[in-house]
Amino acid sequence: MGRAETIIDHRVVITGIGAISCLGCDLDTIADSLYHGRSGIVCDTERKALGFRSGLTGAIKGFEPNKYACRKTRKTMTLYTIQSYAAVLQALALSGLAPESLQNEMTGLLFGSDSSALDCYEQASLTANRKDTGILGSGYIFKAMTSNITMNLNVLLKTKGACWTISSACSSSGHAIGQGADLIRSGRQEIVICGGAQEINWQSVCGFDSLNAFSVREDKPELASRPFSHDRDGLVPSGGAAAVILESFDSAYRRGAVILGEISGYGFSSDGGNISVPDSDGLFRSMTMALKNAGMSPEQIDYICAHATSTPLGDAEEAKAINRVFTTDSPRVSSLKGMCGHELWMAGAGQVVYTTIMAMKGFTAPNINFTGPDKHSEKLNILTETDNYPPVGVICNSAGFGGTNSSLVINYAI
Repeated sequence: MGRAETIIDHRVVITGIGAISCLGCDLDTIADSLYHGRSGIVCDTERKALGFRSGLTGAIKGFEPNKYACRKTRKTMTLYTIQSYAAVLQALALSGLAPESLQNEMTGLLFGSDSSALDCYEQASLTANRKDTGILGSGYIFKAMTSNITMNLNVLLKTKGACWTISSACSSSGHAIGQGADLIRSGRQEIVICGGAQEINWQSVCGFDSLNAFSVREDKPELASRPFSHDRDGLVPSGGAAAVILESFDSAYRRGAVILGEISGYGFSSDGGNISVPDSDGLFRSMTMALKNAGMSPEQIDYICAHATSTPLGDAEEAKAINRVFTTDSPRVSSLKGMCGHELWMAGAGQVVYTTIMAMKGFTAPNINFTGPDKHSEKLNILTETDNYPPVGVICNSAGFGGTNSSLVINYAI
C-alpha cells in the first residue's frame, strides 16, 4: 500500500473557546470590548517605583482565583494556570462536552507557555533571605516549571492523551493550536484542549523593559499601543489565558455540537537569523505554508488578525510579509494589541479566541490608535473602525524571539 493511500486527514473544528483577558473575564465582556475598541491597558505605579522605564501593562480586573481552585489545589498552580483552567471551563461549557467524555486516551492537552518568572523569583528570594529551603514546601517545585499548566489541567480534567507544553516565545500558543490540529488531522486524537497563558507581573517583563521595547506613552495608557501606525513607539506587555477546544469534525457532528469554525491550515517557519530582530521572509513562508496546507488561495482570505505588537521594526516586517503574500488586494487587517497589548505566550491563542468571538457576534474588530501608515503599512487595508461584517476566511499570525513563526488559517463559513 502506497504512502498516499495511508494518509489520514480529518477535518478539525472549533467547538469551544474561553479567555481571561484584560478585555474581560467572560466572552460577552470581551466581545463588548472588541466591538467598542475598549482598551485594557493601564499604567502600573509599582513598576515606576521599581525604576521601570515604562509602567504600561494590560490589567485583568475582577478575576477571583478562589472560584476555580481550592487552597489545596492552588498549592501547585500558578495564577496564570488558574486563569487557564477558568478559560478551559468556559470553553468546555460552550462546547457541551461532559467532563467524563474527556477522560480517555483520545483527548489531549497542548498549551503554549515559555516562563514561570514570579514563582522562580519567590522561591529564590525566600531561600536567600531565610537561608532555609525547608520553608518552601513542595508546591514551588511544580509552580516554577514551564509545563505547570498542562500538568495541573491533566490532573483536574483527567485526560489521558497528549499532554505537553510548547515553548517558542510569543508564537508558543499559535504552535500549540497548530500542533493540536495536526494531532486530530492525523487521527491520533479526537479532542485537543489547546491554549496559551502569560503571567502579568513586573518580574516577568523587567528584562524586556531594559531593552527599551515598551511604549512610554504613560499619560494616556489607552492610546499607547499603536500597531502599524507611523508614530508607534513600542509594545505594551499584557497576558492572561486563552483556551480553544479542537475536535474532529466527525466527533463534533456525532454529538450534535455547534461548530464555531474550522482550523483549515497551519504553517510554521523560523527566520534562521537574528535572535531578537525579525525577518519578513519568515512570516511570508509561514503564511504561504498555512494557505497551502488549507488548500486555499490568498483571495479566499478576507481578514488577517495580525501579530503586530506596535514595535517599529516588528510591525514593518509583518507588513512586508503580508504585502508579499497578498500582491494585489489586501484583505482587512487589524492587530488587536492596540486594545489588549502584547499577550506574549498567550498571544496566538488569544487571537483565535478573539476572531472566533467576532465571527460568533457578527463583526470585525478594529486596529485602534492608528493615526496613519508608514511606508510599509500604507499598502495594507488597515481596519480603523469596527466593521459589522464578520471574518470568514482568516489568517492569525504570531511570531517570537528566535525567529519562530506560526500562521493559522481559520474558516468560519462552515
